[in-house]
Amino acid sequence: MDQKGSAPWGGLPEFQNNKGETDMETVRLSNGVEMPRLGFGTYQIRDLGECEACVTEAIEAGYRMIDTAQAYYNEEAVGAALSRCGLDRKELFVVTKVNFRNFAAGRCRESVLASMEKLRVEYLDLVLLHWPFNDYYAAWRDLEALYNEGLLRAIGVSNFHPDRLVDLINYNRVTPHVNQVEAHLFCQQREARGWMEKYGVVPMAYAPLGQARRKEMYTLPQVLGPAERYGKTPAQVMLRFLLQSGFLPIPKSVHPQRIRENLEVFDFSLDSGEMDALRALDTGVAMIGNPENPVRAEAAPHWK
Repeated sequence: MDQKGSAPWGGLPEFQNNKGETDMETVRLSNGVEMPRLGFGTYQIRDLGECEACVTEAIEAGYRMIDTAQAYYNEEAVGAALSRCGLDRKELFVVTKVNFRNFAAGRCRESVLASMEKLRVEYLDLVLLHWPFNDYYAAWRDLEALYNEGLLRAIGVSNFHPDRLVDLINYNRVTPHVNQVEAHLFCQQREARGWMEKYGVVPMAYAPLGQARRKEMYTLPQVLGPAERYGKTPAQVMLRFLLQSGFLPIPKSVHPQRIRENLEVFDFSLDSGEMDALRALDTGVAMIGNPENPVRAEAAPHWK
């Protein structure tokens, strides 16, 4: 059961852990749905041909969770790759996010149905509200309705800080199953993770490798040491750190070799000393996911 007694997802046959097929570990959400612990992100892959090729490459490499968003303007390309990949729909976990411009009552529902059409799916595994702007209460209730109808297997939010997350939980029926936040070595979301854990909300990590804005993390001795010890790349060490910290990271790349490398993080573990050294790098400052900043909130309606 979901928290607050709402009904679990029950519209289509139950999924099973696919670890035996793809070596992909899963996590059980609060409603019982199994979700892959690592996915492929598609942020800023706006060229539709390139996006389709990248998603195809990711699926062939073994990714089973694909993350997109209405604001990425590439749902059609993701849908094309999904439809031609040859996998049974139940083997894929498809995530999209509702643009906050579509948060008005009724409009959120229409936008989700439009996303399903673009993605060429009859249901979505997870839909998130993208940023705590505009009328996200009305949007959340649209998601609750779609969830109860069985069109969405799980629902959640993105970039919701603890105060907004707890407020949303207090005054609605379904507790978000997931909160997708910026998380990497320099922004580890410790306070937010504590609140998410309290309410059974699973944290996803976007920009898990710093989104090319903090390249110095690739050369830190705390990263290079484990990389050498385990025969891994710095990126693999950083992703492994997030996994062991409880996050579900969604790394993005347009390079086939890196797409495959980013998935090869389930065959080693960091020890407690290595984890402590990496935790010490946290600055607690987000580069992107800071919606509480009034300047960012003021600029949000003009984002493209």
